[in-house]
Amino acid sequence: MHTVVVGTSGVTAADVLAVARGGARIELSGEAVAALTAARAIVDQLAAKPDPVYGVSTGFGALATRHISPELRAQLQRNIVRSHAAGMGPRVEREVVRALMFLRLKTVCSGHTGVRPEVAQTMADVLNAGITPVVHEYGSLGCSGDLAPLSHCALTLMGEGDAEGPDGVVRPAGELLGEHGIAPVELREKEGLALLNGTDGMLGMLLMALADLDTLYKSADITAALSLEGLLGTDKVLAPELHAIRPHPGQGASAANMLAVLKGSQLTGHHQDDAPRVQDAYSVRCAPQVAGAGRDTMAHARLVAERELASAVDNPVVLPDGRVESNGNFHGAPVAYVLDFLAVVAADLASIAERRTDRLLDKNRSHGLPPFLADDAGVDSGLMIAQYTQAALVSEMKRLAVPASADSIPSSAMQEDHVSMGWSAARKLRTSVDHLTRVLAVELYAATRAVELREGLAPAPATQAVIEAVREAGVQGPGPDRFLAPDLAAADAFVREGRLVAAAESVTGPLQ
Repeated sequence: MHTVVVGTSGVTAADVLAVARGGARIELSGEAVAALTAARAIVDQLAAKPDPVYGVSTGFGALATRHISPELRAQLQRNIVRSHAAGMGPRVEREVVRALMFLRLKTVCSGHTGVRPEVAQTMADVLNAGITPVVHEYGSLGCSGDLAPLSHCALTLMGEGDAEGPDGVVRPAGELLGEHGIAPVELREKEGLALLNGTDGMLGMLLMALADLDTLYKSADITAALSLEGLLGTDKVLAPELHAIRPHPGQGASAANMLAVLKGSQLTGHHQDDAPRVQDAYSVRCAPQVAGAGRDTMAHARLVAERELASAVDNPVVLPDGRVESNGNFHGAPVAYVLDFLAVVAADLASIAERRTDRLLDKNRSHGLPPFLADDAGVDSGLMIAQYTQAALVSEMKRLAVPASADSIPSSAMQEDHVSMGWSAARKLRTSVDHLTRVLAVELYAATRAVELREGLAPAPATQAVIEAVREAGVQGPGPDRFLAPDLAAADAFVREGRLVAAAESVTGPLQ
């Protein structure tokens, strides 16, 4: 099994995905253990002094003015975990919780949190055992970190609350730890707070969304190319010299992908056969511009994610010179903004894909295709209601594109008076990415049928490879009406699992 070694820095997006989705094992490097030990020594020194130090010998948030005596500090750390584990609603997905825990471990190992090495090792042991704390949908405001979600994870480290075992069954966390020989942690000064104070949930969901969107943007270039073929459109608008004079990198990449997919097609460039048509509709002609702008937004989001991966987010933090300082680095604004940006571009990509689908189904705009791509229009409804489903998904995506990060509700008796709502931005982005997959699956379903109905004209080798692969995957071609839901589900899986991109790349080579 793949192993990720955690040091004081250098964790990558690939590492996060390997742990969250691939079940990779985790090891702590000697460098990390040394950094943990050194930072803990500083915390212990401060804890022994009579002067109050926030997070070490005081209360938290609006209660930070109270000095806590030594005999109550272990109780304080337990209490902050128990009281902050206040999430409600449905359970969060296993991969999100694993990303959340791993990213918190990454920051703990930076040596800036003051957590003991044995606490960090327990975090790694829980992940390696396949134990997943029960984390709920609601509870994080994305400021002071993802407090409630991280608290539920810390509760599991203490042997309290509920967790899911490697068998998928939810049981008391103490039982699961015992079965795997993991001793519950006894938290000491600063440790409870350090386990809760991070942007780890929203960052983990950002990294997974970027990985999924990378596949989906390539998928969208392929479905757009198929729709262009189905509509007998022109590929001249994809010429590199046209995109060079508006040099947005994403636009150029999308145009190049479409051109590669369409290479050798007999279905493109038939405008001369249809005198009233001078140029294609925007949803076809401007596909690279829209998808390209989304790609460039993703590039900015990756930059933010890389910076956040290189960060040690906690409050207070232990500095190399021995100071323990309060700060505002836990505020989720940088991550929240790009999560919202991605929901906007995902909604627009879905919107333009839906417009192409509708055009394929409309006999007045499809340039010779049967109404709704039906076998016997009137007797058969064809793909009429598949487009309804697609439209419903797009409509919801537009609602999900309303930014969460523009909102703020003060908390903690006005001490935390401006919050990021980044967790909420991440949660709605996950739904949006899920919907985008389905929207592209419907376009794929319609476009492949349209291309097959253009008898006597051969599609490009790459699109032919896609058609053959999607038919082998159980998505049926033209014919009389049938139960559509299974076909749509098979198309969804074909896109979701990356098989659409793989089929096209079997001819084109790697797409951008």
